[in-house]
Amino acid sequence: MLRALAQSGNVTQAASVLGVPQPTVSRWLAALASEVGAPVVVKDGRGVRLTRAGLLLVDAASSAMGALEAGTRRVIEEVDPGSGRVVLGFLHLLGRTLVPELVKSFRERHEGVRIGLVQASRAEILQRVRGGEVDLAFFGPPPDEPDLAWAPLQSQDLMLVLPEDHRLATRARVRVTELAEEEFVGLEHGFGLRRITDDLCEAAGFTPRLAFEGQESDTVRGLVAAGLGIAILPAAEHPAPRLVEIPVLPKATRTVALAWPSHDHLTPAVRAFRDFALIKGPR
Repeated sequence: MLRALAQSGNVTQAASVLGVPQPTVSRWLAALASEVGAPVVVKDGRGVRLTRAGLLLVDAASSAMGALEAGTRRVIEEVDPGSGRVVLGFLHLLGRTLVPELVKSFRERHEGVRIGLVQASRAEILQRVRGGEVDLAFFGPPPDEPDLAWAPLQSQDLMLVLPEDHRLATRARVRVTELAEEEFVGLEHGFGLRRITDDLCEAAGFTPRLAFEGQESDTVRGLVAAGLGIAILPAAEHPAPRLVEIPVLPKATRTVALAWPSHDHLTPAVRAFRDFALIKGPR
């Protein structure tokens, strides 16, 4: 009911969506306000809008509905695994080749399985796995949470990315300790690469100064090419103009992992994709 009101902003329209008379919705609202001890809607012009209490209830209901929908889907797919659905969560960078190639190969063997794709930061993907919205997640570094199981898919070398006219651009190797006075361009907090960069710099005895923050590596590379800072990123698949990539010392790598809920109550379709990815995935 509250979700319908949030979308329409009108009691009459919400009642129509729910298929009940308008007075019924009004009684529900009054009963709900009495239950929580605060109004859940207030008048807003000719319509209504949710109060903060109402918005909190919508958030809670959405989480509950997500879990219920995920449970219902698992039951249906347990009966008919050939028509199942798998929702994959992954970092933007992994959407170039890793995930598309796995999906293509898997669909050649399981044509009836539908695939859902969610691109987000590492932190958001983890949250969606826990909420039941994402079945399997690809990201790095691997999770260290006890409610998630994981297996490595590949190891990526991390490189120092510089503008071609940078003072260090002609070096064969660069120690992380030499970057203490540099300005960095990096991903926002919540992304695995940001965590790795922060950890590398902390181990070298300094905190990186972030001049700019982005949400995907192509933007970061563009900012570096414009001379706005340096970055630590996985080696590029293809050379990029106006950029130089140099190995760092100590050597830095990122493990890309496939993660899933540790309870392992996976549907047949999800389990099939997980097992396929672990066998066919790059190393």
